[in-house]
Amino acid sequence: MVLLSLTASHRELDLDALERLSTGSSSVGRVVVGTCGPVAGAVVISTCNRFELYLDVDAPLSGDSIRHATRHVAELVAHASGVTGDVAARSFTVRTGPEVTEHLFAVASGLDAMVVGEREIAGQVKRSLAIAREQETTSKTLELLFQTASRTSKRVGTDTELGAAGRSVVALALDLAEGELPPWDGARAVLIGTGSYAGASVAALRARGCEDISVYSQSGRAEAFAESHGVRPVASLVEALSDADIVVSCSGARGRAIAALAESGPTTPPRGLTGDAGPEASLGHVLDAAAVVRARERAAERAGDEPEPHPLVILDLALHRDVDPQVADVEGVLLYDLATLKAHAPAVAHDVVAQAQGIVDTAARRFEETRLGREADAAVVALLDEAEVRVVAEIEVAVARLTGELALRGERAPEEADVDVIARDVRKRVHADLHDKIVAVRARATAEARAAEAALVQGAEALTMEASAQRDADRRSSR
Repeated sequence: MVLLSLTASHRELDLDALERLSTGSSSVGRVVVGTCGPVAGAVVISTCNRFELYLDVDAPLSGDSIRHATRHVAELVAHASGVTGDVAARSFTVRTGPEVTEHLFAVASGLDAMVVGEREIAGQVKRSLAIAREQETTSKTLELLFQTASRTSKRVGTDTELGAAGRSVVALALDLAEGELPPWDGARAVLIGTGSYAGASVAALRARGCEDISVYSQSGRAEAFAESHGVRPVASLVEALSDADIVVSCSGARGRAIAALAESGPTTPPRGLTGDAGPEASLGHVLDAAAVVRARERAAERAGDEPEPHPLVILDLALHRDVDPQVADVEGVLLYDLATLKAHAPAVAHDVVAQAQGIVDTAARRFEETRLGREADAAVVALLDEAEVRVVAEIEVAVARLTGELALRGERAPEEADVDVIARDVRKRVHADLHDKIVAVRARATAEARAAEAALVQGAEALTMEASAQRDADRRSSR
């Protein structure tokens, strides 16, 4: 088994490109396992700032086969997202072996996040594994990999200040909005969506003292969410906006619609990642400029001759934008999206990051030692099987010899107790001879596995460098 990952995040791509690439991500794991014979398992992480595929490949890989596997998976991603195969292939960073482990553990611990130290990613990694289980695309190796990543994340959260900082995309968004809002205890908030980010938003708002919170959902889940979180459901979004100071939109509804459209099959030729519209072009936003204009007009009518109210602050936390970018042009409205948050993400003290990274590195090294040990165990098992054949043969020879000796003396054949004594003596002697061989075989198998993985890493690094150079060239040509 070989671990292979194809990852794209805010570090390599702008969020528009990442949004296009991740379209149809909900079906990619199923398709890869269903159509790629050597792929024994797949887990997909798709969040507001990353799209990553983790694959368990049941086949020996070389530099050429990594290139072939990457291209094949990229073509499947391209089909689901509406980008070209070439663009999909060069959008990914390719990793194999220990680099896969190191990267996932860093991601789960918040070290690779847009807001370093955010804890929401830990839950997203867990949910990615749960979805893979539901779709029956996971494997034993991926199960162990992701479970260990979650344990590592938990340790980083409890043993370092990184976990105590309370960092998250939601918290950063509220921090940015704070200066444009009335005091939190008098602020009125509207949530659009009822997913995990909505729950995190309720907690973050209340932590700041905001209690006037309502929720709107296109899917009809507002009442259930409101009851479980102690907020108010609203049926009219425009009416709720007219009375709001801050809106947090995190429904992801447009992303799901885009995924459904992509999964049903492209109706137009695939387009490139930069500059071209994809399948989302024809889909409306959850919140458009017209609705916001109507809400602001109602707010102005209510205000009458009173001083001009605070601006309406809208936070769009969905990767596949809930909010039409043209909303930013509406007078009296401030729109913050993920690109804005990325530009304002705060730095973290070097020593705090170093401590967390040390935990991640140790956990990744132990995981790899255990995984390589399992591969070495196969060689040991083969050696033990050979020894067992030798044991059986020597026992038979010894029992036959004893039977002949007893027959010459006119005595009965050996009893069961005599045979047991012979078997114990033979096994003890054979296993004593076997100890040094087992140590040598294990060491040789581990060294061979390490050497093979080192060669794979070099091949993956070369492929990633090519993709990075091509992305840079694309950016230069688009200027």
